[in-house]
Amino acid sequence: MPPVLVFDGGCVFCSAFAQLSELKSGIPDLQIMDGRSNHQLRHDLAAQGARLSQGAVLIDEHGQLFHGADAIQWLCQRMQPSDALLSALAPLKAEKRRAGLIYPWLLAARRLALMMRGLPLD
Repeated sequence: MPPVLVFDGGCVFCSAFAQLSELKSGIPDLQIMDGRSNHQLRHDLAAQGARLSQGAVLIDEHGQLFHGADAIQWLCQRMQPSDALLSALAPLKAEKRRAGLIYPWLLAARRLALMMRGLPLD
């Protein structure tokens, strides 16, 4: 099973990061799914404690869930980015402590972007 990144398609930051990750991260077979448009997937993830309102979800090739900062850390540890933005972000988030410090700021930016678009968090 290829790794799957589930993101909030209503958030412009999340969408841009997801698209860059899919196209230019260098992670073989990475699939990207918009959790906002897939209600059943969003419900299933929430039932497992991984609410998209609290961050992206990465499902690895073994079916293990990584949520929020852990999902971004998983991606950044494996990236071989060809994009300048991903190249700059990957080292910042590849280490668990740094990912945990940075991720709340990313969530705040997401909340602001959704609020400005008039979209709910979840």
